[in-house]
Formats: sequence, C-alpha cells, structure tokens
Amino acid sequence: MDSELAKGHRERLRKKYLQTGIGSLHDYEQLELLLTFVIPRKDVKPVAKNLLKTFKSLSRVFDAPLEELRSVDGIGENAAVLIKLVKDTCGKYLEDKTVCYDAVANPAAVIDFVRMSLGGLQNETFMIIYLNVKNHVIDYETSHGTVDYAAVYPRNIIQGALRRNASAIIMVHNHPSGHCDPSKEDITLTATVKSACKTMSINLLDHIIVGKSGYTSMAERNLIN
Repeated sequence: MDSELAKGHRERLRKKYLQTGIGSLHDYEQLELLLTFVIPRKDVKPVAKNLLKTFKSLSRVFDAPLEELRSVDGIGENAAVLIKLVKDTCGKYLEDKTVCYDAVANPAAVIDFVRMSLGGLQNETFMIIYLNVKNHVIDYETSHGTVDYAAVYPRNIIQGALRRNASAIIMVHNHPSGHCDPSKEDITLTATVKSACKTMSINLLDHIIVGKSGYTSMAERNLIN
C-alpha cells in the first residue's frame, strides 16, 4: 500500500472509531489505529495482525514485556513504548477510580484495578491494598516473586497497615498460570493473616486471586471467616 492509500485508510479507520466507538473495531484495527500515531506513512495493518498472531490476544499484547514487543517485526522502540504507556495509563486511571469509591460498596472498581495491575504478569506478585474507616483506598504496595512463588509475611502486612493507620486491608496476588482457584497455601495464608489482623482490630476484607482470564474473590466464596 503506497503512502497515499495508507493515508486514506488511516483516515477511514479514525472516522470509524470517532463515529461508532471502540466496540466497532476489530482487535487488529484497534492496534492498527494506535500504531498510526508512531509509525508514519506505512500500512500498519500487517504489523497489528502480526502482534495478535504473536501474542494470541489483545490483552496479551498490552501485557507483553517491552523486549518481547520490540522483537516483533515492524515494532520499533517508539511503538513498543506506546503500547506499554497505554497499558500503564489505563492502570493509573483505574487506580484513581479505586481511590474514589467505597471498596465494599463498589468492589468492581477494585477488581478492575487489580486485574489490570497483576493479571498479565509473568511472575507471582503480591499486593496489599490499605483502606481507611470509610473503606476508601489510601495506599497499596506490591512485592514481586518468582514464576510460582512470592514471599508473604503477615507481620509485615500488619506493620504496613499500622504505618498507614489503615482500618482494613485487601490481599491480592496473581497466578501466572492463569488458573484463579485458591491453593491450600493461599487458604492457610489467608487464615493466618486474618487472625493477625484481628488482634490489631484491622479487618481483612478479601483475598483476591487474579489471572489472565479472570479472578477469584475468597470473600465471595466464603473462604474468609
């Protein structure tokens, strides 16, 4: 496709998005439109389709490490950085929304944030979300582990809550395998942290496990007593 044809195609794609929204675009078209902002005067449809072929889904494209993105034919440094920037900006947007809501009254905001933050990571990562007396998020912290293990110490969790004067916490970790069912170790850890929190009048609201395709709330499953 020569430059003039490519320009016309880009304009039609942009108008389609502006007139009918993101839902009217195929996954490859969403990537194609994004890439037009960093790859000028070139047909980027093959590049967009190559990304999907390589990573299998749109979400996995955005979850992919920077070096893996750069290894895809047609993706240079600027394009790879833009893709990661979009993902990180979405995460910050969801983080800000989470702070604005009661995490108990609106758990969907928390779920969206933690799935965006941890769902696509390749190593197991543990997150503690700290909440005030109104159940609004006041802070969070993460600790990174290996592909199948992240060290978690109940004492450190309690100390973190006390430093922030938190009234409640939500525990979150990811399963890089994609399976979100809690393991026996997850259930045991939850009970241990719950007991430690109780002694300090801190409420453990939930332990959420996230994966690439979903999540499990242990509170929803009545696994937090």
